[in-house]
Amino acid sequence: MRRNFQDNEILSVNEITSFDLEDVRDADILLVNYSKPSIGTSMEVFYAHQQGKHIVAFTSIPEKEWSPWMIKFTTRIVKSLDEAIEYIEKHFGDKNGT
Repeated sequence: MRRNFQDNEILSVNEITSFDLEDVRDADILLVNYSKPSIGTSMEVFYAHQQGKHIVAFTSIPEKEWSPWMIKFTTRIVKSLDEAIEYIEKHFGDKNGT
């Protein structure tokens, strides 16, 4: 969400999706805020999975309400941003501690 198309969102749909997919392609790992169900987020997660990316999501949504699509196509879903960062550092961090 680093770009703002709120002024003309409907006319910018192609730009929004093109830039978002480019960001996914350029990413090493996706950190996903899964605080509410979102078609866009789900699409980006699926696309990232298809690109062979690792996806770590954090959420306060109760597990019984998690989308099967999010469960299937994320590497891990955790309960907080701090836990997500810890997971990423542990599993994908540089061996030199950076």
